[in-house]
Amino acid sequence: MSPQRTGEAGVVGGFEMLPFGFLILVAGSLLIANAWGIIDGKIAASAAAREAARAYVESEAADGGVAFAEAEAAAEEAIVGHGRDPARMALEADGPLRLERCAPATFVVTYDVPTISLPWIGGFGDGVFSTSARHREVVDPFRDGVPAADPARAVTC
Repeated sequence: MSPQRTGEAGVVGGFEMLPFGFLILVAGSLLIANAWGIIDGKIAASAAAREAARAYVESEAADGGVAFAEAEAAAEEAIVGHGRDPARMALEADGPLRLERCAPATFVVTYDVPTISLPWIGGFGDGVFSTSARHREVVDPFRDGVPAADPARAVTC
């Protein structure tokens, strides 16, 4: 059995480490917040690409330019629906866009996520992390009002 101590002799300090531990906790929390912001930006970009492709292939317009404008509006609406800034989004078509039956339409959305420079870790690049998502849809083979890509195979894609 050890003798009971009555004074502070032999006691090791530790209270000085609490602020250091708190700083590590704050840096870790900011790192998790940065990672979640990037994941959330990727989810928003994925939803925007999906909505853009769907709006393009389901457009009632006969003109591809009007259909692309509808796709862009749908993508911006999806980004706003996720609580993100549409000014940080870029929409582009991957490959040619043809508004004809069975024609594929692929859209790529790139979204820039701002990040925070963390103590001891630093920042990610120049403070902006770009996420991107791609979605492909096919124009309905039974759709009226658009020409068939191959009249001989008007129904099968």
